[in-house]
Amino acid sequence: MAYPGPDPASEPESVFPREVGLFADSYSEKSRFFFCGHVLSITQNFGSSLGVAARVWEAALSLCNYFESQNVDFRGKKVIELGAGTGIVGILAALQGGDVTITDLPLALDQIQDNVQANVPAGGRAQVCALSWGINQHVFPGDYDLVLGADIVYLEPTFPLLLGTLHHLCGTHGTIYLASKMREEHGTESFFQQLLPQHFHLELAQRDEDENVNIYRARHREPRLA
Repeated sequence: MAYPGPDPASEPESVFPREVGLFADSYSEKSRFFFCGHVLSITQNFGSSLGVAARVWEAALSLCNYFESQNVDFRGKKVIELGAGTGIVGILAALQGGDVTITDLPLALDQIQDNVQANVPAGGRAQVCALSWGINQHVFPGDYDLVLGADIVYLEPTFPLLLGTLHHLCGTHGTIYLASKMREEHGTESFFQQLLPQHFHLELAQRDEDENVNIYRARHREPRLA
């Protein structure tokens, strides 16, 4: 999960929830997931330092299932994942032939890197980088074929920063896939129904009623002719 903070030094305190008892116990858990003929071994490092970035959320699994069921073609595609957390979505994209950059805030990178090393064979094209929305997205190129995000729309102050980041990263003919738990109390619906359509052509690609997860596909609007 990515949350851009203006002061990197304060990120651990400002990025994630600090409810009493939330993630109080630190421990690691390794889980196996099966997608597209691959067995993914994903370690989740639960504890106060990672907060919500520690776990594999339902939206990430829904997005991986969608890629499998729709046979989304990653071969030779330039791909970036935002707010990766464990990195499971980007790892699957790399295993499916994508040239993938997996990003999150610095505090989550060790967990992602460990999972990349455990799943992507030598020679696989997956790199792990720090990216804070609205701060350093311009360090990255603006011509990605696919921009991916799972459960990254849940804090309203980040919405304008996320929009700017998506606008920069997605190439002219690129596609954005965002999977999200539709949490009404977090403004998630307003982001997809009001904000994102102002900047991109947006369509609902899939809805999981059981998990209350929507998957959206977005593309740049066609430039207006003079």
